[in-house]
Amino acid sequence: MKLNILILADPFGKPSYAPRLRYLCNYLTRRGHRIEVYTEEFQQFNFPHDYPIIEKPLSHHNTWQWAWQSLWSLLTDWRNRQFSRWVSEQVTGKSFDLVYCTTFSTFPLRAAHEIAQKLQLPLCVDIRDLDEQIPGAQYQSHRQWWARPFSRWYQQVNIRRRNRVLRVANSISTISPWHVDFIRRFNPNVHLIYNGYDPSQFYAKNIATDKFLITYIGRLYAFQSLQLIEQALAELQLPEVELNLHTMDNRPIAIHEVGDELRRSSIAIVLTTPKAKGMMTTKFYEAFGCEKPILCTPTDNGILASTIRQTNAGLASSDIEEIKGFILEKYHEWLQNGYTRQAVINKEQFSREKQAEQFEELFIETLKH
Repeated sequence: MKLNILILADPFGKPSYAPRLRYLCNYLTRRGHRIEVYTEEFQQFNFPHDYPIIEKPLSHHNTWQWAWQSLWSLLTDWRNRQFSRWVSEQVTGKSFDLVYCTTFSTFPLRAAHEIAQKLQLPLCVDIRDLDEQIPGAQYQSHRQWWARPFSRWYQQVNIRRRNRVLRVANSISTISPWHVDFIRRFNPNVHLIYNGYDPSQFYAKNIATDKFLITYIGRLYAFQSLQLIEQALAELQLPEVELNLHTMDNRPIAIHEVGDELRRSSIAIVLTTPKAKGMMTTKFYEAFGCEKPILCTPTDNGILASTIRQTNAGLASSDIEEIKGFILEKYHEWLQNGYTRQAVINKEQFSREKQAEQFEELFIETLKH
């Protein structure tokens, strides 16, 4: 059964450019399905793709125009309504079997719902994050500087808009058991599809290095901290050890370089917080695919820590002595071999290939109903 799928997505952003969506699109295209992706223009991207990505041009040309439009969107949902009208114009005369919408938070859920209603198609929604998984509206406040004085209101407006669409979606997918349980209160037809690693990019290979690299790659949120790792290194005082940071503000690297950088590393850092709920960050899966020892700190005391333990992927801890012991153990392995390699288990369950197969099955099942 070959499908024609209309995909609406939030913009592709650095540093990873929506890996969950990108791999799904690659897989669906290889399987012979026809897809079209509609999103907003945001940051220039250069990843290869054999499917059309159509970007709505920016409607603001400076920071103040952007701030005003953002405020107006908060009051009237202008952004979603404009995007809905634009997509409707773009798809006039085209035929699709279903609408699939993937989102970090709220946009473009309303637009996807309106398009699905207009075309009389089922709507499949993928929720990658929930505002409620981190206390204090931290996901939104770091992105919208003008909204910080009233971030709680901003968060609640977006939550209400999100929930209205979740209640009427034909099917919903999300990333962790916690997210499934949370969303089920709005819609019982919710399915767990984990994030994962692309096996063509994140694979194991032993690479000897002259430094013991403890690597973090990705965005640093306000609720994340390197404090325990920095303290452990200061107390250990090991020679030839380097804290190797690649963030948005500090030595960012291209997405095609991430796998090689992890394979050169001796420990991969995953940052979370005990206050987080159900956060299964892509950083975990990428290091897991490369079979690199993972140091997750502070521990979330939840699904991420449990998964690290069950897959023998490394250590999730908030205890400084445990962290020092883990670093020292991997350091001695590096001294002996010139590299480290983690003996992970059940690796196949988190492959993006398996994830994409689950999405394909969900789309077909949704169409049957």
